[in-house]
Amino acid sequence: YFAIKNRFPAEELFADPEFPADDSSLFSDGTSPLVRFRGAVMWMRPQEICQSPVLIPDDPEESHAKQGLLGDCWFLCACAILLKNKHLMDKVFPLGQPLWGEHGYEGSFHFRFWQFGKWVDVQVDDRLPCIGTQLCFSRCYSPSAFWVALLEKAYAKLNGSYEHLWAGQVAEALVDLTGGLAERWSLRKSGNEEERHGEVEKDLISLRVSQRTTAFISSGASELGQYHAMSLTEWVDVRPKEEEEVCLLRVRNPWGRRSWRGSWRENGERWKQLDPACALDLLGRTQEGEFWMEETEFLEEFDEVTVGYPISSQGYVQSICTGRELPHSHQVGGCWIKGHSSGGCRNSSSFTSNPKFWLQMSEPGEVLVSLLQHRSWRNTAHSQGPGSSYRPLGNSTEHDFQYQAIGLHIWKVKKESSDLARTLNRPPTVSTHCHAYEREVVVQAQLSAGFYLVIPSTYFQGVEASFLLRVFSSAPLTLSAMKTPPPPALASQDGEWETHCSQGSWVLGASAGGSRNFASHRMNPHVPLTVSLRCSEPNVKISLCQHCPPKAFLPIGFHVYKVPEGLAEPQITQDQEPQASCVPHCYAQEVSLQCYLSPGAYVIVPSTYHPDCKADFTVTVARKVLRKVVKSQETLGHIVQEVSVCTFTFG
Repeated sequence: YFAIKNRFPAEELFADPEFPADDSSLFSDGTSPLVRFRGAVMWMRPQEICQSPVLIPDDPEESHAKQGLLGDCWFLCACAILLKNKHLMDKVFPLGQPLWGEHGYEGSFHFRFWQFGKWVDVQVDDRLPCIGTQLCFSRCYSPSAFWVALLEKAYAKLNGSYEHLWAGQVAEALVDLTGGLAERWSLRKSGNEEERHGEVEKDLISLRVSQRTTAFISSGASELGQYHAMSLTEWVDVRPKEEEEVCLLRVRNPWGRRSWRGSWRENGERWKQLDPACALDLLGRTQEGEFWMEETEFLEEFDEVTVGYPISSQGYVQSICTGRELPHSHQVGGCWIKGHSSGGCRNSSSFTSNPKFWLQMSEPGEVLVSLLQHRSWRNTAHSQGPGSSYRPLGNSTEHDFQYQAIGLHIWKVKKESSDLARTLNRPPTVSTHCHAYEREVVVQAQLSAGFYLVIPSTYFQGVEASFLLRVFSSAPLTLSAMKTPPPPALASQDGEWETHCSQGSWVLGASAGGSRNFASHRMNPHVPLTVSLRCSEPNVKISLCQHCPPKAFLPIGFHVYKVPEGLAEPQITQDQEPQASCVPHCYAQEVSLQCYLSPGAYVIVPSTYHPDCKADFTVTVARKVLRKVVKSQETLGHIVQEVSVCTFTFG
């Protein structure tokens, strides 16, 4: 160990209480293959792993990410974009932070991620999960460089645990790291084969024309492993002897090994058909984990391409179609509310009730319009394959429904026109091809000057979700929400907060069931809650406070589950998913959550991380309720509260 070289003794270095160096930071629900390493992980700081740790090595090739035991190839592929863009690297990892051996080093680092319209700061300590004295998760090719491992830890904290990084979408990680846009293009033929083949060819041509585009590929083929993500780094046209010109693609595997066994593998027969100097040059470009493959092989082996829109050195999104900077941007938030603004797709008669927005172009220009719905947790119970790159585009499973199917339609209009029905009966100027179960959908168009009506929608009517509408343009623009009547519940007087407090205990063998990682979780106390007010903002505030001195703090947290109405003692089921959660469990006096819950009956289940931990606690719940003026025989203007009173009891 080399901790003796620190300016500060180990006990004085920062230790993150919100993301502690224990199993609560590693695991969430214990459903991923990661659970087999429970009890085998120890936590070490970089100066305990090597003598001279650095953040980023001088050799760019040594900076690339190499996947460890965690199935987060999707995130590691996205990290590659930071190495190509100093503006983004400085955005994600702010400059001026003291490193190991420097004055001011205290064992903590700050990272920033883009989340639903804004950049958020995430602070972590530099204790990293290891097995033996080696990093067990992601690392750089250089054993003394730690930017990848630290960034992965910060992203794990943002998502609740390392286990929550097992299986995901490259597109989502790209947006979180850049604040820009990403798209997924399916390479599988569907419907009209000739038409689909033409679309694939057009997409590949777009990639090759846009030299600064960052592309990633996902495979479900046996040759390359199940649902594994890789980086596509170069396209080259070559002419083998006595053949027509072919396109070769250079691919990087985050596993750090050359897994390809096709005809253009290292020492493959096809290299003999090229000019020796050309073959030597191309093979010399490959680094550890890289290989070449022909375009026809690429189309056979891979299921989809994820394209990250380039970000210029000034921080502007660039078009992948034209390469043009899009310096003008606006964003507006909104939500679909059942019975008010959740009208469903154009097949539904209630489509006109969806949220509506005015887009005004002051001059013609290229425009990208993005619809991003608020993220929700993935179900990783059935993640498969060593890379765990989530599901391929176009495949439908029960886990696809973590997001609503969303779509965008845009019509050019005269703003002063009020004939909405006639406008919506016309074909839209531009729209998504279909509603997609994706976190974000994007449309691109060349728009003339004037007003446009933008309507984001879900496929099914009556579903509830919040969203962010973003527009990037080469020309000046404005974006604003169309004024609509508020929903019935919001048309009355503003709500007020009603607060209830109740004390309880985790009792050994009775009500100390532990976190959702344990089958005994349902034993924990149940706090019934009834929500009656529908609104467009958070309507419930919940806090959990444990009663013990700081040295005896237990990691605590809670989940909120929906239950049938009218039950005297509602209980949750074994596999029930929570509607809201305050996790990971934290060693803190109090943890809290503010959220929106649709009207209905719920139970709050507070817990310690491990079962059989004895402690007393208080649950405080504040919920928004309506006040209404009614007539009475005795008096006018008597105020009564429309609430469903809860008695807080513990099961």
